[in-house]
Amino acid sequence: MSHDRLLRALRREPVDVTPVWLMRQAGRYLPEYRKLREQAGSFLDLCQNPELACEVTLQPLRRFELDGAILFSDILTIPEAMGLGLHFVPGEGPNFHHPVRTPDDIAKLTMPDMEDSLGYVPAAVRLIRRELDGKTPLIGFAGSPWTLATYMVEGGPSKTYQHIKALMYNAPEALHQLMDLLARSVAAYLNAQIAAGAQAVQIFDTWGGVLTPSAYREFSLTYMQRIVEQLEPAPDGSTVPVILFTKGGGPWLESMAATGCHALGLDWTIDIDEARERVGDRVALQGNLDPAMLYARPDVIRDNVGDVLRRFGHHPGHVFNLGHGVTPQVNPDHVAALVDAVHELSAR
Repeated sequence: MSHDRLLRALRREPVDVTPVWLMRQAGRYLPEYRKLREQAGSFLDLCQNPELACEVTLQPLRRFELDGAILFSDILTIPEAMGLGLHFVPGEGPNFHHPVRTPDDIAKLTMPDMEDSLGYVPAAVRLIRRELDGKTPLIGFAGSPWTLATYMVEGGPSKTYQHIKALMYNAPEALHQLMDLLARSVAAYLNAQIAAGAQAVQIFDTWGGVLTPSAYREFSLTYMQRIVEQLEPAPDGSTVPVILFTKGGGPWLESMAATGCHALGLDWTIDIDEARERVGDRVALQGNLDPAMLYARPDVIRDNVGDVLRRFGHHPGHVFNLGHGVTPQVNPDHVAALVDAVHELSAR
């Protein structure tokens, strides 16, 4: 059952042990990743080369007994394909040469062609599925329309969200136009990953938590629901589970569960037992250990893994994960301690 326990848990079916995968399980905390990233020349070259993206996806699976592989890519592939000039600034992260700041800028944008400008992503999915050979399910993903728009309008990371929120309040119809374009693009992008073999997909709403409740429903949740409604079945006709993850989304779990998604990703700011009490059996829950717990000693990690498992209780529908991604300074041995603890402590 180990090869499909993740998919079974997402469908809220019984499993032998709680499945575990980690956001950013491939990446800078692994020395083998850093070595490959150096060889590739740039982070974008790594993402856009299907063979290298496949290799990075598989690296953590060689070290840890993970129950899911997640496609190695970036949430900003769609805006990059729209010609906004994505580049990465050391110590600062992703930036765009051509941010989208005005209604006129938005009117000029068009939906990227999934094969021409983003074909390297489904190509990587096909390659990874071939290499996994049915041993581990593959998760595809995309950024949420609100999160993509935030980066596109701000031009990079932001602490104040000055430009996107000014646009939202001063020209809401222009922002809705951008959100609609992004929702259609994300749906087509995820459907291309599903057609290529992704067996579950996650929508990362990294910046949803910076919105007011009414703005969250209007500018983030509405468009994620549209995406969920447009997702197609797998090539064999089966339903592909979709996970919604809003960082800081604790206040809106009931509304998120009503979108038609199969699972909710939880960050570390809500207890999983409270989340389960609020959404009941409507969706599976994924999460939600504090990522900083990986700086603690292995025995402390194990105790806290046990706490999350106890809080969730003996119910179907739990996928163990962090409340956000693995950070670059983490010792890989601590990730091994987490993964082993999940399997050992959850064994029925």
